[in-house]
Amino acid sequence: MKFFQKRSSKKRFLSLRVRMVILIHLELLFCIAFAFLIDKIANTLNENWSIPIWLEIVIVSTVVGGVLTTIISRAFFNPIKKLRKAMDKVANGDFSIQLDVNESSSHDIKELYSGFNLMTQELAATEILQTDFISNVSHEIKTPINAIEGYSTLLQGCENLDSDQQQYVEKILFNTGRLSSLVSNILLLSKIENQSIQSKKELFSLDEQIREAIVALESAWVLKNIEFDVELDSVKYNGNETMMRHVWSNLIGNAIKFSPVDSTVYIKLENQVDKFVFSVTDCGEGLSDEAQKHLFDKFYQADTSHKSEGNGLGLSLVKRILAIEGGDIIAENLDGGGCRFTVILYEKNQ
Repeated sequence: MKFFQKRSSKKRFLSLRVRMVILIHLELLFCIAFAFLIDKIANTLNENWSIPIWLEIVIVSTVVGGVLTTIISRAFFNPIKKLRKAMDKVANGDFSIQLDVNESSSHDIKELYSGFNLMTQELAATEILQTDFISNVSHEIKTPINAIEGYSTLLQGCENLDSDQQQYVEKILFNTGRLSSLVSNILLLSKIENQSIQSKKELFSLDEQIREAIVALESAWVLKNIEFDVELDSVKYNGNETMMRHVWSNLIGNAIKFSPVDSTVYIKLENQVDKFVFSVTDCGEGLSDEAQKHLFDKFYQADTSHKSEGNGLGLSLVKRILAIEGGDIIAENLDGGGCRFTVILYEKNQ
């Protein structure tokens, strides 16, 4: 269907370009006429008035023209400014934004707004279709994955397997575990993006939850002989306890993953005046400029050497959970090496 139709001669006459040209000419004529009027009044009131008419025109054009130009430019560029703000929202993933087509009398602006609205509607429909497809497929995949994992676990306990067969079973278990984790993360992310998960708030100990996350990852940090420097203020936080557990597990798990052997991970939780601030710092190589640009994108992995250890959804999940919780996350490289992730929770409910 053709959206943009051929303009009539009337619509061409009312185009922004024609309007601006007409208004500029009218403004110029008004300034000249106004300057002559002031000159005539001044000569009537004072016969000794001797300022040249050209100087009066310059002064009037500068003052009056400046005021008129400001008013005219607002009328012309405010719709463009509004469109730019709407495009920023679309760039951040908000496809629900719609602009009022009847807000402007200009056919060009109406046509532009209509095209923008059509674009966001199509993007929203595509996003819903994609999300529903991923959610449905992921849900269907989960059942056979669980079956494979269950049977592989039974095979692992068999005594009549040789060393090669035992290795095969372990690989099957490892990869089904990775696939199961990927499917679970996709389903969780899909629910969060569709906002089908409401932020069920309850009061819980934030510092205790972080300690539990460290203990849960014991097998990973013991394997690399990593030590922890932990400094946690006592904090009672009113939020979604289950969702926040994903935040700490992902961030601390990443710090362990990217830290070298025999290094230290620094974890800090501060109870500040109007917010809670959590930070986790590793001693790794830090983030490249390219990685910082796409850090919170779905399926993006900054270091492909650790690809087998994750699926690139962890930080994307963290970002969206914190958005629901009314928080934010900042990633930065440190001058002496390493990377620091800082979580800021603005809602203080003690």
